Amino acid sequence: MKIIKILSFSKLILLLLLQGFLSCINYPGQAQGHDSQQWGEKFTRNMISNETGLPDSFNPETGENIKWEVSIGSHGYASPVISEGKVLIGANNADERDPRFEGDRGTLLCLNESDGSLNWQLIVPRIEGDRHNDWPMIGICSPPTVEEDRVYILTNRSEVLCLDLNGQADGNDGRFQGEGWFMAKSGEFAHEVTSKDADILWSYDMKLELGLSPHDSPHASILLDGDYLYLNTCNGVDYRHLETTGLNAPSLIALDKKTGRLVAKDDENFGPRIFHSSWSSPSMAEVNNQKLLFYPGPDGILYAFEALEQSVSREKVHSFKKVWQLDCDPAAPKENIHDYLKNREESPINFMGMPVFYNNRIYVTGGGDIWWGKKEAWLKCIDATNGKEIWTAELEEHSASTPAISKGLVYVTDCGKNLHCIDTENGDSYWKHKLKMDSWSSALVADGKVFVGSRGKDFWILEDGKEINVLESKILDSSIHSSPVAANGVLYISTMNRLYAIEQQNKP
Repeated sequence: MKIIKILSFSKLILLLLLQGFLSCINYPGQAQGHDSQQWGEKFTRNMISNETGLPDSFNPETGENIKWEVSIGSHGYASPVISEGKVLIGANNADERDPRFEGDRGTLLCLNESDGSLNWQLIVPRIEGDRHNDWPMIGICSPPTVEEDRVYILTNRSEVLCLDLNGQADGNDGRFQGEGWFMAKSGEFAHEVTSKDADILWSYDMKLELGLSPHDSPHASILLDGDYLYLNTCNGVDYRHLETTGLNAPSLIALDKKTGRLVAKDDENFGPRIFHSSWSSPSMAEVNNQKLLFYPGPDGILYAFEALEQSVSREKVHSFKKVWQLDCDPAAPKENIHDYLKNREESPINFMGMPVFYNNRIYVTGGGDIWWGKKEAWLKCIDATNGKEIWTAELEEHSASTPAISKGLVYVTDCGKNLHCIDTENGDSYWKHKLKMDSWSSALVADGKVFVGSRGKDFWILEDGKEINVLESKILDSSIHSSPVAANGVLYISTMNRLYAIEQQNKP
């Protein structure tokens, strides 16, 4: 009997090992399933994905390769993230999905990955008073960041929230128990909390705690490293665009992911140098055995700060230690900067996209402000070890693009209606492709393809390579401001009004 048991146990181990081996084999044409738990590649922010088996054609009118599509209301600017069978995306309340909540509010939708049905939603009332603090009808712009069953998000009210990925379905967890009041507008009583509502675990109100003044709509993609959440605060100018109200508020902070407590902030006195707002989020990488945080400041300067040690004391608020900085436009005005408002020839610069780390270099777009600045844009390549500029490639008008880098090629969009393909080594242009309108989106590179959209409702699929080859183009229902995302063999495209899940049908 002992021999039989030993043999049976050996067979069991062999079977388990074989199953593990087979699960790792990449069969041709088989999509490799991975979640996409934050915007861009973790830490580097590169707009690439390892997904395969993505379709090179689709048609919403005929249903070709359309897994599902759902309404997200109107004025959608956020990109989705996908984790643990759920799709999360910022939206507004134009659809009034729940009769308890009427009128304009920000929302975060948690949809089921299988069919797009609603799992739960976060309801966030508007900031009352000055509309420039929370622009009417704009959906929550920030993409969430997910780790296991925790969702970290910046709301339209400048609150950083930690949410339970499972919503209220598994009970009201955490020390925060005021969801009913949180969802209520001024003058409303607390709402009954149901299984379709978000479960808030903690909240950090940046307006209250930091004294900042958001502008238009907050946008931050939270960078998660160990116990810390790094994010830009979106501190900005007043309604006249003539001064920064939150003059002493930081533009970059770190919070404890477990408690929401402030751990660190910048000490750069950005306030007087903010031309519009602090909308660009940081990236991170290890350079010469030192972990660095790369932050495009609202003053047109790219900064490298030391990342926090995981053992740093939580009993006091630390200041980020600067390693280097690079003024990306030394000739731009530095004094009385708001005198250059609406000047399309000469103005300060700012950043909208995130800096991407690739092969010890930083790639970042910037230039004149889209709404109020000069019509000048560029892509810069910077040595991550010392902050020295390596090359600059000229773009057209403005750019809000986060670079997508693949096989020595960098793809960026601009407001001159272009998708650019540029050599990572020297900044030479291989090609540029005309889009229907200006693009505020970032391209995605995955499965040997480049996916990109524009504000002209047009969406394109091109071959990833030095020679331009268009595989597909489609006109969708409304403008595209967000970036495409790939996860678990599915391509997600969000327009102002709808979210499409696109999956290859009739897989081999």
